[in-house]
Amino acid sequence: MALSTSISLRVQASLSNALDLGSAFNPLDFSISQAWDSGVAANQADKIFHDVRTLGASATENLDFAGVLTDPFGISFTLAKLKYILFYADPANNAANSVVVTRPAANGVTIFTAVSSGISLLPAAWFSIGSPSITGYPITGGTADLVTVTNSAGTNSVVYTVIAIGTSS
Repeated sequence: MALSTSISLRVQASLSNALDLGSAFNPLDFSISQAWDSGVAANQADKIFHDVRTLGASATENLDFAGVLTDPFGISFTLAKLKYILFYADPANNAANSVVVTRPAANGVTIFTAVSSGISLLPAAWFSIGSPSITGYPITGGTADLVTVTNSAGTNSVVYTVIAIGTSS
């Protein structure tokens, strides 16, 4: 199987201010893009996992990137290096519930620098991180292969999307 990937982020904004004798204008156009060919070296990836998942009220799950998940073809999804991950909280989630993404106390993937650190995603919020380097974020079964996702409140279920891209070796 071959994987071809392209990721782009673009921020366009303009700030203007009326002045006594004219106006001030400050445009911003910033973009980052990354393309990965199929493979396991720098600027390459050969594995992808994506899913829309639901967590019940106050529920928690660990996403295990070393053989527990399956790819879109039902094949075991085992990474050696994580090159990109995205989490997106569904806009229809109740405002009282956040999708909380953290590094667990044991066996956490190092996308966050400390145990239990993470990010809380309100409805329609997203978080992504990528590394095109040859090392990416190392995945090691049993020691560095988990990301914890938690529903912050006990009132409603939440829906979130996850996309993970990496290499098999």
